[in-house]
Amino acid sequence: MTFTRACGVADLEDGKPLAATVDGVDVALVRDEGTVYAIRDRCSHAEIPLSEGDVDGCLIECWLHGSAFDMRDGEPTSLPAFEPVAVYPVRIDGDDVLVDVANPTNNVTD
Repeated sequence: MTFTRACGVADLEDGKPLAATVDGVDVALVRDEGTVYAIRDRCSHAEIPLSEGDVDGCLIECWLHGSAFDMRDGEPTSLPAFEPVAVYPVRIDGDDVLVDVANPTNNVTD
């Protein structure tokens, strides 16, 4: 696994998505109650950045059509999206958030 710095831990606010590019891949990072999630920053329905949407616990919602995705496994939880999005492993190293975009945890590739 190859982990690359995505941002600083201090850059993340609970429940507020942060857009980052990690090794050329657009990622939405979200901290929720101490857990940091990294998910592909594109809705599988309309190619809209998920980082511009709302977060409710472990769900992130696309602002355009309301598709929501579970950040733990990338599965859509509401229509119109029916395809999952990639979810990436996250590691905290001191003050840094590291993400491995080469090895999605749910085996979804773009």
